[in-house]
Amino acid sequence: MVWKDRIVIDPAVLVGKPVVKGTRLAVEFILDLLANGWSEEQIITNYPGLTREDLRACLAYASEILHGERVYLLEI
Repeated sequence: MVWKDRIVIDPAVLVGKPVVKGTRLAVEFILDLLANGWSEEQIITNYPGLTREDLRACLAYASEILHGERVYLLEI
């Protein structure tokens, strides 16, 4: 899955949050729906502009961001 074909970041849309291309639906919002137990079918029914590939792109985007995250221990 190449999320870059479906996820865009535009400062003029939702203050630059990543969104599904052609929508104002943030990746964060889609992930929240999935985390709250919504099925792919429920999301697509309620947001007919989305496709299953869009949902997978949201997950792929989140995965790539988390893989790039670095954690540093700070001694206090």
